[in-house]
Amino acid sequence: MSKRILLVSAALVAMLTASPLRADTLSEALAAAYANNPTLNAQRAATRAVDEEVPQALSGYRPSINAFANLGASNSRGFEQRSASAGITITQPIFSGFRTVNGTKAAEASVKASRESLRNTEQNTLLDAVEAYMNVVRDGAILSLLRENVSFLEEQVRASRDRFQVGEGTRTDVAQSEARLASASADVSAALANLESSRGVYIQVIGRAPKNLKPAKAVDKLLPRSLDAAIGASRTDHPAILAAVYNADTASFNVKIIEGELLPSVSLEATAQRDWEDGFQASTGNSAQVFGRLSIPIYEGGQVYSRVRQAKETLGQRKIEIDSARDQVQAALVGAWSGLESARSQSVAARSQVEAARLALEGVVEEQRVGQRTTLDVLNAQAEVISARITQVQAERDQVVASYSVLASIGRLSSQSLGLQVATYKPEAHYQQVRDKWIGLRTPDGR
Repeated sequence: MSKRILLVSAALVAMLTASPLRADTLSEALAAAYANNPTLNAQRAATRAVDEEVPQALSGYRPSINAFANLGASNSRGFEQRSASAGITITQPIFSGFRTVNGTKAAEASVKASRESLRNTEQNTLLDAVEAYMNVVRDGAILSLLRENVSFLEEQVRASRDRFQVGEGTRTDVAQSEARLASASADVSAALANLESSRGVYIQVIGRAPKNLKPAKAVDKLLPRSLDAAIGASRTDHPAILAAVYNADTASFNVKIIEGELLPSVSLEATAQRDWEDGFQASTGNSAQVFGRLSIPIYEGGQVYSRVRQAKETLGQRKIEIDSARDQVQAALVGAWSGLESARSQSVAARSQVEAARLALEGVVEEQRVGQRTTLDVLNAQAEVISARITQVQAERDQVVASYSVLASIGRLSSQSLGLQVATYKPEAHYQQVRDKWIGLRTPDGR
């Protein structure tokens, strides 16, 4: 007896000290997607590439330095002469028709547009992660419900067979129960396939396999109280609109850059040179010169004028795209807001439906025991319960996803607003590292 007590005590200690199975929360999944999603990381790299347009534009203020060397030989009337020279030339731009100024402003506007595009990609990635997470939760819950249904129907098949054996039921009751069981088993197989598909998308978006996902809640506290307030916030915060505005700024500066090609340009050029000669009239000497260069364009065949007109048409296009972006954002926001309200209503209705269906099933089962209901009545009542519970699961999933969709449609779905435990990517850091670099082939991270 004492040995048995010791074994039981050891089992209890093991149960108490064992670590619980790790469960992922939605916040943890979003943090993983924010850090690891390849699409998001690719957009970050694209933003860093756009940062380099600013030092390229600033190079118009800086001098250019070139070294040169010449080596030659000649023969005239039997006299051979060899010569060589080497030197260095420094050219400093003084005035370039304001092209450097406007080029720098255009590059900075492109950087801002790229940052907004990155922020939009971050929003889309986080929203995809929410959908992937909730789809796994939904499909896992539906699979559990359908397996419970199979267990219930297996018991109904057994009970109908027993009643048939004692003469209290009919072969029809048995056949109906078996048919429902076969259909339920097929539903389980389909639900399992759906779950595996959702798990695959989860891994693709978030970067790791789902483990014991916990149910999530909607982010209603982060949303405006009315649709009008949400629309107003989206017009000032949504990255798609802001990116369109900055793209229009870039196009405006591009017009000025091309127009600058029609203006005079001034530069200062200095050359230092050493010459070597031998043979006839051999001589060696050094020379240096400094001179200013003024270039005034007169006519270049009409190409620049055409490019100016083309740039103005592009500017008009970019301005129209601002209005288009506002319309698209508003349409998406209205749709997401309507979807959220619908999901809330469906969730409330589904809970009531589930409770009513359960009570109805309990009543039908009791009435069957006293002969007032048939097996088919029980099977139909059970089907209504399963259908109602699946509707509830879907509505709860839709409510969570719709709330995040509204947050994204406003332009406020970010790691900071969600309070994710992950290092926030700051594109400004790379911009400051490369903006004033005069030389160097390595990127700030050492590549």
